[in-house]
Amino acid sequence: IAVINRSQHPLALGGFRISFITDNIQGFMVVGLIILAVVTVGVETHIDTSLVAASGLLEPSLLGWQLIYILPVAVVTNDFFISGFWMRTFASKTDQDLLIGTSIATVAITLILGLVGATGLLAAWTGAYPGDPPQSGSIAFFLLLGQLPAWVVGIVLVMTVSLSTAAFDSLQSGMVSTGSNDLFRNKLNFWWIRIAVVLIIVPVVVVALESPSVLQIYLISDLVSASSIPVLVIGLNEQCYWWRGFEVVVGGLGGLLTVFIFGTIYYGSAQNGAYLLLLENGLYGNDWSAFGAFVAAPVGGLLWGFGALALRLCFQWCQAKVKGHRFEALDRPSPAGPSFYTGTHAEVEGLDPDREQVYTQGTTDIKGKFF
Repeated sequence: IAVINRSQHPLALGGFRISFITDNIQGFMVVGLIILAVVTVGVETHIDTSLVAASGLLEPSLLGWQLIYILPVAVVTNDFFISGFWMRTFASKTDQDLLIGTSIATVAITLILGLVGATGLLAAWTGAYPGDPPQSGSIAFFLLLGQLPAWVVGIVLVMTVSLSTAAFDSLQSGMVSTGSNDLFRNKLNFWWIRIAVVLIIVPVVVVALESPSVLQIYLISDLVSASSIPVLVIGLNEQCYWWRGFEVVVGGLGGLLTVFIFGTIYYGSAQNGAYLLLLENGLYGNDWSAFGAFVAAPVGGLLWGFGALALRLCFQWCQAKVKGHRFEALDRPSPAGPSFYTGTHAEVEGLDPDREQVYTQGTTDIKGKFF
């Protein structure tokens, strides 16, 4: 019987349970921040109606229509790489609990983002943005915040910093868990993993401080995820048992190559096509470059993936004919044996007793195939 250890140990003190506690605190702080901001903004700010039409923010624009597609694709695919989401997914007791939790979170996040996003409109309509001298639209929230009483500004800033540290806590939790479980298969002491995470944070902070635009860093990762996630999720469907890791790798790299090809054709320059992979112009180039990149990445990835599938099947069919054995590339794999939950903190020889353990026992261990 194979014993599979799925451990979660995100923080130096307290473990994954402490991360859940900080998430709950974070939730209450978000609610408090929203209530305080909504009340004070409604009382203290005054909209200049003449600026509403002059701002042009209510008029349809090319960028606005493009973002309706770009943002969902970028955010949804990138969320697949966030370990904190997966940890909370696997921590759900049942699928129903997971559905209820995600439904509540979806409604809450939609309302919160709607309110926070509206601060940009209010900043423009109250004259706080663009200001004198003109300021970047990315700080419109803080420009509006500057019109509020000092005590409100202080509370909001403290709560904002606290929320940022809470989000950073979840990021570190995911990095430690991924490094320990996925990279080292729980064979390396988790304190070494935590030290490694701390060391990795140092260059990350340097890059964030030196980068001309943090948004550009996010967009690069969004483009990578948009090219690789569509071909990855095909393999998560049990009906697509014939999909292998080869198609995922070729599709992910092919999606990025498709972005380069699109950029080269669009700009008429291979150099500018390479720059499009870095999204040098961000989302606000007032052209079709960013939109085309986020269309080319998933579509190109899928085309390359299915092309790789056809190539692999042809190779394996020819290989079967040459060697005289049966063609098995499209055979459904054997079903996994039954497994059952055995509890937490079980005594297993050789494992760290300080970790929060969850054990599953099964009779078979079926591994996926790359080719």
